[in-house]
Amino acid sequence: MIQLEPIVNVLLHFFGFFVAMYGLSAIHFEKALRQGRTFQAQVLYIGLSMGLGYLIAQFLKQLMLP
Repeated sequence: MIQLEPIVNVLLHFFGFFVAMYGLSAIHFEKALRQGRTFQAQVLYIGLSMGLGYLIAQFLKQLMLP
């Protein structure tokens, strides 16, 4: 029998990551940082997306618990 919980966890984390990326795409990190630091802005963008995606997934998992 296939366990569905790990599959749901992975899907929730992907969903949370993409929702966070979509929300953070409205912010221009390049303008907030120094000129020519686009790589650092991209790393910041990905790191914040991962952190927010994790929090979104944990929140949704807590809502789904019986």
